[in-house]
Amino acid sequence: MEKGASEADPSRGRNGFVGVLYGEFSDVLNDRVRYSVSLTESALTIQRISSSPGRTKVVFNLADCIGCRAHRAPDAADVGAYFTAYFYPFKRRWMSAGVARQRVEQCFRVALVQEPLANLQEAERWARAIRDASALQAPRRDEHQNHARELARKADLSQWDALVIMSGDGLLFEVINGLMEREDWQQAIQVPLGILPGGSGNALAASIHHYSQSPPAWNEELLLSCGFMLCKGLVGSLDLVSVQLASRQRLYSFLSLAWGFVADVDIESEKYRHVGPIRFLMGTLVRLASLRVYQGRLAYLPVRDARRPPKAGRRSDPEPPEGGARTRTPAPAPAAPLLPALDQPVPDSWTVVREQEFVLVLAVYQSHLAEDLWTAPGAAADDGLIHLFYVTAGVSRPALLRLFLAMEKGGHLACGCPHLVYERVRALRLEPVTPQGMITVDGEVVEYGPVQAQIHPGLARLICG
Repeated sequence: MEKGASEADPSRGRNGFVGVLYGEFSDVLNDRVRYSVSLTESALTIQRISSSPGRTKVVFNLADCIGCRAHRAPDAADVGAYFTAYFYPFKRRWMSAGVARQRVEQCFRVALVQEPLANLQEAERWARAIRDASALQAPRRDEHQNHARELARKADLSQWDALVIMSGDGLLFEVINGLMEREDWQQAIQVPLGILPGGSGNALAASIHHYSQSPPAWNEELLLSCGFMLCKGLVGSLDLVSVQLASRQRLYSFLSLAWGFVADVDIESEKYRHVGPIRFLMGTLVRLASLRVYQGRLAYLPVRDARRPPKAGRRSDPEPPEGGARTRTPAPAPAAPLLPALDQPVPDSWTVVREQEFVLVLAVYQSHLAEDLWTAPGAAADDGLIHLFYVTAGVSRPALLRLFLAMEKGGHLACGCPHLVYERVRALRLEPVTPQGMITVDGEVVEYGPVQAQIHPGLARLICG
């Protein structure tokens, strides 16, 4: 009879053992081989039970655990149940000096009693406890704002082949800016980025799904699609946009820059976050009821030819002088040659929109602005373009609502609205005149005031299936 986790082990108690669970289970291939298994908050310890004085002990760090499942045996006559834990610890490769994460499975047979259901319940209890304990090892965003940014800025990226974020777009914004703040940003931003939709907007996840030419998907179906593409592991280029604020702060954006109606809805609908993606519809209806207009100036560098700008290259460190040691100096930030200083006029090659009242100004670089907003039908993750939309004052509330309803299927440009303007650009400058308002970058509020932006083609890498 195996000792279950519910049975106390007095000897271990006297020896000071403190753990979450303890049990003794059989090997899946040989029932006569037995193991003692103990689970603590940070590790799973496995030790073979034998009469030999030197018993083999293996300790798995739960930070390396990716899951655990309980299941019945394929043979219906087997009353036992099983639980299998999956780990990816660092191990030295055969005939290699380096280490890499390698898959390890640990499976145990639970046969406490002759009742199959009771054994399965015990196996499920262990599987659930291992999953819960391993989840506690993962860093959490809710510790404080910009926590993910700090982690990305300080992390040893050599431990991972990719960075996968399960959240909305805001967390990826933090990760990208953390990577770009590193001294080795040129190498760091080359780490492939993946996204699993876990927020209310999920614009990049919806865009990646769209780029795969799959039928529209939402909620669980979108999550399944993005998970499938992560498993395929195909990596492509991702354009980033550098955004310069009046305070000289520089941010890096993968999704959008917004002022006016879109920014207002995004931020003011935060109070409805608990209802999920429908928060944007609720926020839209509320803002339509009291439509605002904003005075400002807009200028942009239009795309006048079909030639694409060169992609941002990955520079290598210069070779050290002969006999000398390699020294690493922080690389300068990516150059933004298209942008003059904010206090200087834009070049003559730019188009200047006369000062007027706007309902919204929206620059996007992905196809979707939310799961159900197909904003830029012709966009691609690496097309080297900023897709600029703006709506001028005078648009009626019903006409504006029709635009957003048509955007669900990417049909807003066919509505024939005279107040809607769409341009493909390489750079832009926005100068609000109205003293109060909100500007957002990737859905995050930034400093209100003059702002300008430029595309950097292919600066990052994206897992896109």
